Amino acid sequence: MMPGVAEVEDARQGIQSVELAMTVLQALEQEMGPMSLTQIAAASGMGVSKAHRYLVSLTRIGLVAQSRRSGLYDLGPSLRRLGMEALRRMDEVGLASEYLPGLRDRTRHAVNLAVWGDHGPVVVRWDYGSYALPITVRVGATLPMLTSSVGRVYLTYLPETLTGPVIQAEQESSPNPLSDPEIARITAVVRQDGVALTSGGVIPGVTSVAAPVFTAIDSLPLAVALALPARHATDEVLAKVTEELRTTTSTMSAELGHNIAVSARVVRP
Repeated sequence: MMPGVAEVEDARQGIQSVELAMTVLQALEQEMGPMSLTQIAAASGMGVSKAHRYLVSLTRIGLVAQSRRSGLYDLGPSLRRLGMEALRRMDEVGLASEYLPGLRDRTRHAVNLAVWGDHGPVVVRWDYGSYALPITVRVGATLPMLTSSVGRVYLTYLPETLTGPVIQAEQESSPNPLSDPEIARITAVVRQDGVALTSGGVIPGVTSVAAPVFTAIDSLPLAVALALPARHATDEVLAKVTEELRTTTSTMSAELGHNIAVSARVVRP
């Protein structure tokens, strides 16, 4: 028997009390530390008595814990177990890869996904777009740190303990090594813009723009890049594809558990 319209609408409405309980948990998450009842009530937009009722129920099932000493509330053991299990099951590359075909189709340009390897950024996926490129990129290729857009993303957002040895080796083999002030300017621009842009740095005639995809706490970021023929890289086109890239990587980061308010980014000191 097919459900009626009223039943479908009821299903879509969901359970409001569950959604309200989630606002209490989100308040605790965003504060990044124990909170008082009045603080939780204010942060979740509830009255004190209403917030207290939700806290009682959440505490009973272990999603919230209350300190016997201070009386403050924090995330509970059940929630920590759920979080750890969610992280264990998460395939970061697989989840991020699901967004790449859509980004390619919306921009019509090649997209690639990179992870951090022992010797620098490693391409783990490459999808060609509608425009021919003078380059054949194989999965597993390691990209340069200083001249590729993906490399500059990692240069900016990873600690120097990881990037330093790779940069040193790259500089020693380069006929035109960059100075420390030049490298500092690169990271400042990437951090300000949220993306890294290079043109002809790796392959002549190719412009690339890359952005980070932040994952859960203490995880290394991924990097997504768009590659387009330099002749198509007008200011208007770059503005459009960059906005698509920013929007997509922000969505990917949220899907992978990143929360800006919690500042879960791995950043270069």
